[in-house]
Amino acid sequence: MEAINYEKVKEELQQKNLYDIQKELTLQRKIRTGVMSLLLFALMFTLVFGMLEDPIIYTLSNIGNFFTYRIIFIVWAIIAGTSIEVAVLSLFRLEAYKSKYGRIFIYLAVLFLIATAIIPALKDDYPILHVIHTITSGLLALFLYLGLVPFARWISKENPRLQVVIAIWLGIIWIGSVLMIVLFWHSAMFELWFFVSNIAFLLYLSLVLFEEKIVKTSVKLLMDEENLNLAIEKIFVNLDDEKKKKSK
Repeated sequence: MEAINYEKVKEELQQKNLYDIQKELTLQRKIRTGVMSLLLFALMFTLVFGMLEDPIIYTLSNIGNFFTYRIIFIVWAIIAGTSIEVAVLSLFRLEAYKSKYGRIFIYLAVLFLIATAIIPALKDDYPILHVIHTITSGLLALFLYLGLVPFARWISKENPRLQVVIAIWLGIIWIGSVLMIVLFWHSAMFELWFFVSNIAFLLYLSLVLFEEKIVKTSVKLLMDEENLNLAIEKIFVNLDDEKKKKSK
């Protein structure tokens, strides 16, 4: 097969005013990979931390405060919160979602999650701090709901084909969380369900929405192309990186 001349490809794209589109496509693919990798790590970390002790007997706060896992608890909160924040804000930008308070709600949710981990949950030793800890844990769920649910509903309106699936996801997250409280009450089962289902939902949105955007962008690069191999290179190769490699 004839070798691809990457410099020529770049020049052709610039002449057709498509080079910026190709760069944007490459960036989107990198962001999707980064976001999904971060979410997968947070998902695994959540499950592992929640299983350090019996999740039916102890809450995540109990596990983090009653045993020798306090530092791990704080690190988990930072990683889980940061992963959720990065994913949600990346999706906001991807979909050009304009919300006056959406970003603020997500920032607050992450802030309260980290605060919940930092504030001791030892009722007998620090009763006042325990009350504050309980309040911050409720606020993190509230602000995550206020930041994520309106966005999910907006996506449903913009993409009618996703309406049913998103409704099912929201039902799994919130109805499932309530059921975990009813069935297991004071345990980590509710928290594990809440965080795992939210992270899994963000993984789904990242996969679907980034893929949809990438496909739409790719179509622009495939227009008027006679050489399919060349067209594929324009879509899947970072021409700037290729140029740097050739210059070494």
